[in-house]
Amino acid sequence: MLLIFLSSGLLLGWSLGANDAANVFGTAVGTRMLRFKTAAAIASVFVIIGAVSSGAGATHTLGKLGAVSALGGSFVVALSAGLTVFWMTRARLPVSTSQAIVGAIVGWNLFSGSPTDLEVFRKIVLTWVLCPVLAAVFAAVLFGLFRLFFNRVRLHLLKLDVITRVALITVGAFGSYSLGANNIANVMGVFVPAQPFSDLVVFDNISVSGTQQLFLIGGMAIAVGIFTYSKKVMETVGGSLMKLNPQAALVVVLSQAMVLFLFASKGLETWLHGHGLPAFPLVPVSSSQAVVGAVIGIGLLRGWRALKFRVLGEIAVGWISTPLAAGLLTFIALFVAQNVFSIPVK
Repeated sequence: MLLIFLSSGLLLGWSLGANDAANVFGTAVGTRMLRFKTAAAIASVFVIIGAVSSGAGATHTLGKLGAVSALGGSFVVALSAGLTVFWMTRARLPVSTSQAIVGAIVGWNLFSGSPTDLEVFRKIVLTWVLCPVLAAVFAAVLFGLFRLFFNRVRLHLLKLDVITRVALITVGAFGSYSLGANNIANVMGVFVPAQPFSDLVVFDNISVSGTQQLFLIGGMAIAVGIFTYSKKVMETVGGSLMKLNPQAALVVVLSQAMVLFLFASKGLETWLHGHGLPAFPLVPVSSSQAVVGAVIGIGLLRGWRALKFRVLGEIAVGWISTPLAAGLLTFIALFVAQNVFSIPVK
């Protein structure tokens, strides 16, 4: 029975791998600097490491929005978010898994009569705007610096190609780690309050918490999604919005990795608070939004005519409709699960 309930989280993880996780290497694959299988293997390993080691921060914030206390409710919430992302992926749109799970949690709050923490909700929605804006700023600055460097330092074409490929792999690994740390909250966060696993002692002095076990399973589901169904969204992000050269692709990957790290790092938050500085909220943000924002930042620096506004408009429609669709689907699915199948959801 536990595996059945967790299956919706696995579907959501697969959907995230097929959609959001692909964006870490989408521009690299789109510019033919890396083979898809190589990119997928690197992304899979580091997304699991990030999920298990640093996934608790964003999960804690998401739990404040709405704590789904019944395992049946967690199943329905994750299933609704996963189906929403899957439909958007079928439409070749790089939508936000973060938006889908937030919409689904709000749908559960409305159905169960639980209050939605408006302060947390406002903070999360603000990051939906801040994420692509920050990525655009980072990308514009980095692209300007890279262009200045390469104009001053003339490298042989072969040497430049090798350096760019190595940099794409390194930055992609960092981006995958940040994605796992930040977005595992979307995949397994709704199961944490119900906590189906107990702590597991591996060796005499090493224990794995129930939450970390959930994150490991979710990270593996993301990896399967990357390998099996991520090529379509890679093509949209990697080449449809704006044509990128390999150096611009590197800037896009680095910019989105930096943004995801800012919203996932508990250590950075502690350091900033310790020095009396405002910290970034630890909330799950969308790698899709970060990548699109970074591409826009480069496009504006090059000249706005380089951007394909029709594709950008289609992506924006996906971002707006995703949380609304997930919330509505969750409310309906909870009603059916409780009244037709007699599954306790709250």
